[in-house]
Amino acid sequence: MTSRIRRRAPPEDYVPGALLDWTDGSIHWSGRELPCRYCGKDTPLRDSKRSPAHKVCAETALAIQAAEAAAAYQNGHL
Repeated sequence: MTSRIRRRAPPEDYVPGALLDWTDGSIHWSGRELPCRYCGKDTPLRDSKRSPAHKVCAETALAIQAAEAAAAYQNGHL
């Protein structure tokens, strides 16, 4: 018997900036500024893994990853 992998299409209603919710200050805020993992400028913000990251930088990186995944899916690479 052959198993098939069913691939899901990327969401058509994807809106950059709408995926991350940083309203919980206890998770996303630190009193110590460290360089952002994406742009290198100092920030007191932390991502969900507690790495220093600006929200805008994290959302931009996420949008790029989503676009690359969608393109790979459409080209049959996934």
